[in-house]
Amino acid sequence: MSPSDSIRALRMNRRDFLRRASVVALSSSVLLKYANGQGPNFVVAETSFGKIRGVEEQGVKIFKGIPYGASTAGINRFMPPVDPGTWTGVRDALEYGRSAPQTDPSSPKRNPAGLPRNSAAATSPSGPSIFTALGVPGEKPTGEGEDCLVLNVWTPAIDDGSKRPVILWLHGGGFRGGSGSNPGWDGTNLCLRGNVVVMTINHRLNVMGFANLSEFSPDFAASGVAGMLDIVHALKWVRTNIAKFGGDPNTVMIFGQSGGGRKCETLLAMPSAKGLFHRATIESGVAIKVVDRDIATRNAEMLLAKLGIPKTDVHKVQKVPLKKLMAAHYAINHELGNDDLDAQGFAPSVDGTILPQHPFYPTASPVSADVPVMIGNTRTEYTGLTTDAALWHLDQDGMQTRIKELLGDQSEAMINVYRKYSPDASPSDIFFLIESDYRYGAKTMKIAERRAALGKGSVYLYYFTWESPVQGGQLQSPHNIEWPFAFDNVKLCAKLTGGGPAAVALADRVSEAWIAFARTGNPNTPKLPHWPAFTATDRATMVVGNVSQVVNDPLREKRIAMFRALNLS
Repeated sequence: MSPSDSIRALRMNRRDFLRRASVVALSSSVLLKYANGQGPNFVVAETSFGKIRGVEEQGVKIFKGIPYGASTAGINRFMPPVDPGTWTGVRDALEYGRSAPQTDPSSPKRNPAGLPRNSAAATSPSGPSIFTALGVPGEKPTGEGEDCLVLNVWTPAIDDGSKRPVILWLHGGGFRGGSGSNPGWDGTNLCLRGNVVVMTINHRLNVMGFANLSEFSPDFAASGVAGMLDIVHALKWVRTNIAKFGGDPNTVMIFGQSGGGRKCETLLAMPSAKGLFHRATIESGVAIKVVDRDIATRNAEMLLAKLGIPKTDVHKVQKVPLKKLMAAHYAINHELGNDDLDAQGFAPSVDGTILPQHPFYPTASPVSADVPVMIGNTRTEYTGLTTDAALWHLDQDGMQTRIKELLGDQSEAMINVYRKYSPDASPSDIFFLIESDYRYGAKTMKIAERRAALGKGSVYLYYFTWESPVQGGQLQSPHNIEWPFAFDNVKLCAKLTGGGPAAVALADRVSEAWIAFARTGNPNTPKLPHWPAFTATDRATMVVGNVSQVVNDPLREKRIAMFRALNLS
């Protein structure tokens, strides 16, 4: 590979992976079936709001775009979610529903805050349908809109009296972007492997879900957490309806990666969510803190100022054109100029009631203390989070400069610690290891520690070290690498995983552990070494790779140094 080709390859970042993996994730058997002129095998299920029609593929019943809430436009904007209206007859649930508003109207091709559009090119406004490209009918672009409270279900059977575990996926993209419509998150393989019900959802994001207007009118008391209340509303839909889809409302696992993991952590701190889920799996998501109330109020004041709305007329925000609202949102993000917008921008904020405290600050929230938690991160998260190709070509001086920008006067000592354990690593490798642990690794270990300190629900910690072979292995273990294994979709997502025998073998082991955790609250299976619960004494960690093993406190000296640097006492 030439130097120019290498740099171009390195520019394939998280967004490119998700987009490309999503396109190939569409089932080839579905494409062939429709291309051969075979009609779909329709199935009908009943919800509390009316009957819906889905399709059966490979023995799995699939329903998409099921409304669990009414449109959030107009008088429902910035308000808690409400039920959708009922309908007569049978409503089609054959296509993904709308994604939450998230596109910058001044630059339609941009993704929110540089984040991936997690809805697939096959189903998002950012790309044509793969079905259309092949000249066969199928998924249509569904676009974005305020009528976005929809969910998708994959189930082995309908209304058969079984009580299968329910696995509800919360998508990534921070609290700013994404949707549950990525075909890489297709639940077919999990259904077939584990006899479980799989779900994904869409909900309000960014300014639409988290603008805290409560200081200006009690009518907007819930506006700072409206997007999280959408998820609670979806969980209430599960409690009421999932038995009709062969699921057990008393065995529900929430799981998510990146922003989805942060949503899981936030739900653990919300009294309104207590009892609606029974296990939580957090993949590369860290929300020790969310947004403080004073910061949320500052952001809301900035929003009203951008819109030219006096605080005394705050209700006018419900009539502002959507494009104008989104333009104001992006203008504020630009002014904040902070890459941690999940703590400084429009994201869930502590209000003392709906969200009484930060999820893990100063200690872990006790709200759902009895819920078992599985949590972990990848070894080189940051290789999947940057578009800066120069980071793969750092010399010693360049690496030291970057780490000093991150850690100040603690940078030299930190570099020495990491160099001690990786003496042959390149300067770029040292940079990625430190940056990854600074952003994710140390915080993940602290969350496990604080959660275990509650002394109730078990905690299981993992460290994902498997390295993707794509791009010559340059990305190592990037952000996003866990979820194709958890979904058993490594072949569908070959652009991310390579889809080779090693990936398939590891997906067999990882997805079985995730299914076991969903079913029992314990991830142990015969396919992995015995996985003890995490304690602050032993710090047992499942190190996930081609040969997985349990190691007690595998990053001990690095962890201690990073805890000190981050002031994580």
